Amino acid sequence: MLQLQTPSTRSHRHNDAQPALSGDVLGAMINLSGRRRFTSQRVVLYAVLASSGRTEMLPVAAEALTMFSQAHTALLQGKDNLPGVYCDALREAYFGAPEGDRHIRAFIDLAEQTLSAIRSGSKRASSLVDALVASATPLLAVLNQLTQVYEEESRRHALRMKKKLQSVMTDIETIAKQARMVSFNAQIIAARAGNAGREFAVVAGVLSNITAEIDELVHEALNGTV
Repeated sequence: MLQLQTPSTRSHRHNDAQPALSGDVLGAMINLSGRRRFTSQRVVLYAVLASSGRTEMLPVAAEALTMFSQAHTALLQGKDNLPGVYCDALREAYFGAPEGDRHIRAFIDLAEQTLSAIRSGSKRASSLVDALVASATPLLAVLNQLTQVYEEESRRHALRMKKKLQSVMTDIETIAKQARMVSFNAQIIAARAGNAGREFAVVAGVLSNITAEIDELVHEALNGTV
């Protein structure tokens, strides 16, 4: 029997501060959510095959169900570097009106009953398989909706990072402009000083080259965020 612990909805709602997430973590959650769609279809397919006499498909169906359940648990409760349900949009999708968590748990329970009935040769196996097949399309719609939430959160994160980078680049550009002015003034002073200002002129030239490199790097970084 697969065990999924229900996270406290109240504790989620009281945790308003969202954790700082990287693009890699968000990508991992999108992939894991997408994996639930794939494994749910495998569970149904192999259950149908097992019920038609292909009993060697039972372990494959059970393995797919375990993968499905583990992915759901990781996305809900967090695992390794995954934060679990970390934002209002996901809390609403899982525990609000769409009832994503309830639908997923109902599918897991039905799949467990179906595989158990097939394994034992129960007369209920046929009706349970029919119910499992009927649940596949509505479940897929729920899983697609959840995956879209993860994708939307990833896009928002990318936009926030782009704005943050642009802000940093603007600050660097301001510093570079100030450095160019210092370099320009230093070159004028060095020229007026003649031989005595030769070393000063070399330093001013190096500073000018550095600011030019900074400008180029800023330009490349900003183009890379588009």
